Amino acid sequence: MANTKSAIKRIRRITRQTIVNKSRKSRFRNAIKKMNSIIEEKNKKDALAFLPKLNSELMKIAKTGIIKKQNASRNISRITKKINSL
Repeated sequence: MANTKSAIKRIRRITRQTIVNKSRKSRFRNAIKKMNSIIEEKNKKDALAFLPKLNSELMKIAKTGIIKKQNASRNISRITKKINSL
């Protein structure tokens, strides 16, 4: 257990930040799942409409450090390839 006042404050801050990070990671996963379900339905029009929103969402999350920028880029690249193959 934390002994110093600053360590106690730090624990409070970390717990708040953990909640924020979990919600952001959840938004990331939900966006990917939504896009994959659109691709499964072979609906190219909807997939192309959702792609900029997904791109924006992933880059926002990468900017905050929840996922790495390369991870976001890789996901976008793979999804774009899937859309183009429809």
